[in-house]
Amino acid sequence: MAKKDVVVKANKIRNWQRLGKFAKLAVLLLLLLLIVIYIVLKILFNDGSFVVALEDNKMLYSGLAMYETLNDPTPKRKLKAEDLQFMDNISIKWLPDDITEYEGSHNGKNYIAYSFYMENQGEAILNYWYSIVMDDVIKNADEALRIMIYVNDEKTIYAKGNSIDGEAEPGTKKFRDDEDGMIILEQRKDMKAGDLDKITVVVWIEGDDPECTNALIGGHVRLHMKLIEEHTEETLNELE
Repeated sequence: MAKKDVVVKANKIRNWQRLGKFAKLAVLLLLLLLIVIYIVLKILFNDGSFVVALEDNKMLYSGLAMYETLNDPTPKRKLKAEDLQFMDNISIKWLPDDITEYEGSHNGKNYIAYSFYMENQGEAILNYWYSIVMDDVIKNADEALRIMIYVNDEKTIYAKGNSIDGEAEPGTKKFRDDEDGMIILEQRKDMKAGDLDKITVVVWIEGDDPECTNALIGGHVRLHMKLIEEHTEETLNELE
């Protein structure tokens, strides 16, 4: 073998070795990037399917308490429902009749259900507002979304307006369209000292909704609930 041939082969081997090192480094960097992306997405989209927060309004605070179970009425500022990794469409008819008889997370197949308590542990009559905010939606998954809220025995079902004229779907109250993502806002009035409200929130994809099509497959919705204590002038005078 000629000396020139030996030099050429040696150069090829070194080049292949360099390419191999670059390829390994590129694969490692790609894996690192994928891990970072996964962590970011997990933080953004998997921080609990449903979070309930009582806004801290110390100037008006008079004893409004939020907690998950009657066995532990210690006031909490934030409650977190268990996550549901996958949700297929179902009918409201498939939801259990006793869905309000549980505490905390009681998810079922293809629906989120969460129950908690609001109690006036103070001495003054007060009002409070409760709202649901849509933090993120992917692939228009909210088109067939249903949110059912029980406050004690009173039930209201909320949904996005239909795609034809924007009016409410049958048997529902239409979502708000606020810029900050708030889709539900309601007020609970005249909560007397010692009053106890049980709130149950149920979330599912309604299979009988005309907008429930294959286009929603792979979609995602992230929600949270806020509660804000409110006082009238009369109530504030009682607190002084």
